[in-house]
Amino acid sequence: MSLGYFLVKLVLKIKGEKRSWSQDPIDYQYKRKQDEHNPSKKFLVGCSFETNEIGLCKVTSITPKTMFTDVLLLYCHGGAFVYGPTKENWIALSKLAKRTGSKAWMIDYPKAPESNIEQITENVYQVYLKAIKIYDPSKVILIGDSAGGSLILTLAQRLSKENRQQPNCLIAITPVVDASVSNDKIPEIDLIDPILSIKGVLSANKMCVGDLSLKDPLISPLYGGLKGLPPIHLFMATNDILTPDQEKMVEEVRSVNGEINVIVGKGLPHVWPILPIMPEAKQGLDKIVSIVKEAAL
Repeated sequence: MSLGYFLVKLVLKIKGEKRSWSQDPIDYQYKRKQDEHNPSKKFLVGCSFETNEIGLCKVTSITPKTMFTDVLLLYCHGGAFVYGPTKENWIALSKLAKRTGSKAWMIDYPKAPESNIEQITENVYQVYLKAIKIYDPSKVILIGDSAGGSLILTLAQRLSKENRQQPNCLIAITPVVDASVSNDKIPEIDLIDPILSIKGVLSANKMCVGDLSLKDPLISPLYGGLKGLPPIHLFMATNDILTPDQEKMVEEVRSVNGEINVIVGKGLPHVWPILPIMPEAKQGLDKIVSIVKEAAL
């Protein structure tokens, strides 16, 4: 464990992060205290930005001072469908935009419980349709962490069903792939996960799902058909309760001859590539930068 990760774990413990995810119902209003819907310039140093509305989404276009690709990074933040984006999302996306010389869009989509998964996914879909009116789909890269990782996977599944053009690739950072969190391997990992817990994740997912089953493909892409998707770059973490379901997804994608590249953060927690201070997070962002640069060729 690096000193940076040790410090992050200490801060998480002091803040009571694990405790906040152990509540049922989850206190989503408390979680929303982390929200940064209007980015501060200090989060986006070296970039200009402009925010517009597309449907019910606030979409912030981030432009680095130096552009050297025609790629669009289309980013869905995490937050268990009930909160976000946070400053960590903005800082990570700003770094990616600057280091790859690419335009980036932050999709601040409607949240549960005020909106359900049908409304959320429809609005994310409309943002994608807007994006491909401006950019060739082959130049669009979908990035999402946690719940946002789920949203980019379900978006790609819808595009496949509708025979629409897919993006260049998907970069899914510790995504939710089965909202029921019922895998029998999860309780053991819950004991070592420093962030998430079954109770809170399940509670948030129930707030989002409405009358649908928690295993409905709209919120659980593991069951949505994994054939015909663009290449997937999947970041997993061994100390994350969502990992067992991601492992099942990897098996399913490979069983239908899909392309999936897995990057495992050993001993690391949920959304590790976007956490602060940690050298492991820098290594994760380095990997994402290399994926984007390769796609831009």
